[in-house]
Amino acid sequence: MLNIHNLSVSFMGEYLFEEISFRLNGGDRVGLIGKNGAGKSTLLKLLSKDMPFDSGAIAMEKDIRIGFLRQDIDFEGGRTVLEEAYQAFEEIKRLELLLDHINHQLVERTDYESEGYHQLMVDLNDVSHHYEILGGYNYQGETEKILQGLGFKREDFNNKTDTFSGGWRMRIELAKLLLQNNDVLLLDEPTNHLDIESIIWLEQFLKNYSGAIVIVSHDKMFLDNVTNRTIEISLGRIYDYNKPYSQYLVLRNEIKEQQLNAQKNQEKQIQQTERLIEKFRAKASKASMAQSLIKKLDRIERIEVDEDDSSVMKLRFPVSVTPGKVVVEMENLSKSYGSNRVLEGIDLLVDRGSKTAFVGQNGQGKSTLAKIMVGELDHKGRLKLGHNVQIGYFAQNQAEYLDGGKTVLDTMIDAANETNRSKVRDILGSFLFRGDEVDKYVKVLSGGERNRLALAKMLLQPFNVLVMDEPTNHLDIKSKSVLKQALQNFEGTLILVSHDRDFLQGLTNKVYEFKDGQLREYLGDIDFYLEQRKALDFRAIEKKQEILPDRGIQGKHKVSGPRDQKRVKTLKNKLSQIESDITTLEKEIAEIDHELLMNYDLTIAKPNFFDFYEKKKRKLKKLMEGWEQLTMELEEAAAR
Repeated sequence: MLNIHNLSVSFMGEYLFEEISFRLNGGDRVGLIGKNGAGKSTLLKLLSKDMPFDSGAIAMEKDIRIGFLRQDIDFEGGRTVLEEAYQAFEEIKRLELLLDHINHQLVERTDYESEGYHQLMVDLNDVSHHYEILGGYNYQGETEKILQGLGFKREDFNNKTDTFSGGWRMRIELAKLLLQNNDVLLLDEPTNHLDIESIIWLEQFLKNYSGAIVIVSHDKMFLDNVTNRTIEISLGRIYDYNKPYSQYLVLRNEIKEQQLNAQKNQEKQIQQTERLIEKFRAKASKASMAQSLIKKLDRIERIEVDEDDSSVMKLRFPVSVTPGKVVVEMENLSKSYGSNRVLEGIDLLVDRGSKTAFVGQNGQGKSTLAKIMVGELDHKGRLKLGHNVQIGYFAQNQAEYLDGGKTVLDTMIDAANETNRSKVRDILGSFLFRGDEVDKYVKVLSGGERNRLALAKMLLQPFNVLVMDEPTNHLDIKSKSVLKQALQNFEGTLILVSHDRDFLQGLTNKVYEFKDGQLREYLGDIDFYLEQRKALDFRAIEKKQEILPDRGIQGKHKVSGPRDQKRVKTLKNKLSQIESDITTLEKEIAEIDHELLMNYDLTIAKPNFFDFYEKKKRKLKKLMEGWEQLTMELEEAAAR
């Protein structure tokens, strides 16, 4: 499918990677890993032909279709979510316009026996057949299914894309890629803007995907659940094994151990041979034997041990001063954006030293509440910070606040004060910005390097309460591990907004789920929460009409009453009837289409034929609109 041979890329005279080779076959699900700045995103750009390479070759099969989820996207304004998603079907949309044109001509023309009219009928048959083969009668339903899987609600479909945040627009772009039926999918951090439910849905989709996939991700659990092969870029080389991430680590350590043992044995043999050479050189009778041993030594292929890039950042969050026992207190807190009420009547106490996770679908208010806590958003209701509380805040888009025109060093110096300005270089060194790297401009840093710089900048301010919103986005796996360890050792109070299951495991002792403006408390870590929510089937959870109390869970429970159940039953009966009517009418229209194709004189024999035909099509359209309305009413009634 794709053959990469001796590929090399350099920046400013230094090789990012040199003469790497591998082959990508159908069914491969490759996890592309490596530290920030190793060249993962660059390799994806090379495979997608977004940028040139220095030397080597990329050979691919003819007419291969490659889809690339980039980190930077640019939508054309004015389109709705559905309209943007439909851009995935360029050929189908072209055929729709052609079919409309042909049908319009058939309605207007009266020269039923002419060669031109006959050709229109032939064209209608050919185009309709091609349209059906491409999935023209199914693509709208498939689009809605993918969008809903990625977290969109039906009422979002007709909203303009420019009313959504960058993360939600990224989801639309991902939906388009999944709909395009590409042969190869290149996904650069696809889970960065997804909540846990959408990640689980995406995992299942990719498992069933028939083409090849290359994924850059720092989510270990996602890689383990989706991939069957791992390629690591390290120190300009690649290491390629047919194992998912965790199994690859074990295998690579075993191979490295074998290489070390083989290298030691070879070194012993070489030393022994060198001693014999020195011994035989001194004797004329053994000189020929010494020369033979020298030639043998020259022919030995030295065993090399795979190099590891073991550089990791060093991170420790010190507590400034000890705050009061209650660090944050909320009472009847609410927040609305226009008519959209995101949070309503929130009562919450955050105790000193607690470690809390905020989880839930995007748009449910997790980041909003975090911003309210740190004073970035106004609100209704009461919010009180405890005695001596000093909050450190890491925003979801913290790296975007950095000035691209400044160097790494200037960024830190400008944020420092007189007491810690002298420590700036030491802090940067701990975050892997060493030597000349501190003189790099922020605009040339990778996403992970920017996040590391944003974390380093946080340490210049005192805090005892740490609020972090998606801090692991763009961080490589080693850096995430270091951050997790630092947060586990943090003696202050932690509030963490995250969708990263692996990162959250064992890190928090309390989980708040955000849903429909309310909070639901789970007294345990993320594993306890997922177990209680039976998260292997999130879609079924969302459809549950009754939630029974679980031990260790506090919150409000809604139970559907007899009136709700009766309404659901009535709507289901109506929906069943309208679906039956649609099936019957579609069959009648299909028979008329077939009769029209077989008998061109039909329009002469039946003067009112087209009026009759159009009436049936209008009736079908009205039934479809009614079906959509009933479906929405049924979903709302079932959710009560």
